[in-house]
Amino acid sequence: MEANGEGAAFDISASPSRTFLCRLTVTNQIEQESLDVSIWGSSDGETWTKKPLLRLPQQFYRGTTKLILDLSLRPEIKFIRARWELFRWGRVSPIPMFVGGLDLEEIPPMSRETPTARIALAIK
Repeated sequence: MEANGEGAAFDISASPSRTFLCRLTVTNQIEQESLDVSIWGSSDGETWTKKPLLRLPQQFYRGTTKLILDLSLRPEIKFIRARWELFRWGRVSPIPMFVGGLDLEEIPPMSRETPTARIALAIK
């Protein structure tokens, strides 16, 4: 990535859980720059939300960041897409450069038969 941009729209209307693990991985970058990635939603694939549904933490270095995007209470959202913004400061090359990717993996719905552990909290 060398400029701000946005990804393709993905149709999530058939998703049974509407919950996704978002994994941002930065594999290469140069110093004195940052990367902001956000996920936006739409009901028709044309008009996008005024605010992002999810903002990942700002990245300055190589590494992986994971967050959960839960749209189970937003049935009107049928499409999602990513946007990224690059910022560069300092005296060297004015063009930012990040190498990386954003993967979204659907988290399957939990079965009602799945056993759960109960934890008792004690207050002293």
